Amino acid sequence: MSHFDYRDGQLHAEQVPLAEIAEAVGTPFFCYSSGALEAGYRRFAESFAGLDATICYALKANANLALVNTFARLGAGADVVSEGELRRALQAGVPADRIVFAGVGKSAAEMTAGLEAGILQFNVESLPELELLNQVAVARGQRAPVSLRVNPDVDARTHEKISTGKADNKFGIDIDQAPEAARLAAELPGIRLVGLAVHIGSQLTDIAPYRGAFERLIALYKELRAAGLRLERLDLGGGLGIVYRDEAPPPVEAYAQMVRELTGGLAARLIFEPGRLLVGNAGLLVTRVLYVKGSGARSFAVVDAAMNDLIRPTLYDAWHEIKPVKAPESRADGLLYDIVGPICETSDTFAKQRSLPEVESGDLLAICSTGAYGAVMSSSYNMRLLAPEVLVRGADHALVRPRQDYDSLLGQDRLAPWLDLGVRDASRGAA
Repeated sequence: MSHFDYRDGQLHAEQVPLAEIAEAVGTPFFCYSSGALEAGYRRFAESFAGLDATICYALKANANLALVNTFARLGAGADVVSEGELRRALQAGVPADRIVFAGVGKSAAEMTAGLEAGILQFNVESLPELELLNQVAVARGQRAPVSLRVNPDVDARTHEKISTGKADNKFGIDIDQAPEAARLAAELPGIRLVGLAVHIGSQLTDIAPYRGAFERLIALYKELRAAGLRLERLDLGGGLGIVYRDEAPPPVEAYAQMVRELTGGLAARLIFEPGRLLVGNAGLLVTRVLYVKGSGARSFAVVDAAMNDLIRPTLYDAWHEIKPVKAPESRADGLLYDIVGPICETSDTFAKQRSLPEVESGDLLAICSTGAYGAVMSSSYNMRLLAPEVLVRGADHALVRPRQDYDSLLGQDRLAPWLDLGVRDASRGAA
């Protein structure tokens, strides 16, 4: 994470000390580096230079307006999976004709929103979805541009909860049923079949599963083209992994070279949907140590961030590197800590038996690689306020999502008509 390093004994985001941001906005908070975002996008785009390629940033990784706008300014489209994400992409300045609407459970209202906006395409994942989209489009006097998402039955060799390309996953149309689905799509009056799509999972650290999936998809593409279907696009999804601990994901350039080899001569427009790859290592979660307590042979560092802020360790047993914001004074061996949050769940744990320099109440810690699936998956569990988000560019930093306040959190609920906070239930008797 070259955009986050120690200077003068303090961990910085670009040229800004994280301790300075903590003083300004409080803790916990998410911090993103513009330099890291821009460098990641440019590297990906340059890898496909010369190809007819559209890069659609996957908003599910991080939908903060400032981040999406950063990519839009660089020419990115958007991969969205809900009406909310569609609205956010448009709000951030992404042209509608560069937006792909994916997702296995689109509603009629979401289909209508996509048609009204004039998006690039819908990635359709089942025959019932195809038929509903046809009905919605016909009722509006439109034809919906569709790529069929194919499930190639390829093991992505990633975590089982983020694998999407095996036959027993809920995503996509079985590849053996895809020719029939394509023929049906070509006949429906509200559908304009434009291509095929595939996405086999997230956090892939090996090119081999991609090659297997793409080879099957391209063979199907050629078969359908030979049968007279006018396909023109291949959506190859996303999922390239990042380094959290000791992973060795393939360089983007190696992935791009493999794509070039497989798609050469197809004359197809290529669509890519990177998410984690662009934002994962561009973000940190900064938290403050509340207490250090001992229990038997274990030492617990209780911090003010919690699983509601970053659920990946709880959900996936995910590893995130944790660094002290103040550089350690010596290289002596660290002490072992369980880094835990204040939520009333044993699973509210960021790390177990993690070696760190000795920490004390008040110290700041940075939980690394939280730009993807951090703030975007956060919640107000235990009635905790959503953490703020800060974007850094050079020596400047800006609050791009303020900390939620209690008025907005508590004001979300409404009493039923028969309830009154000022009147006690008479059946309970007097105090």
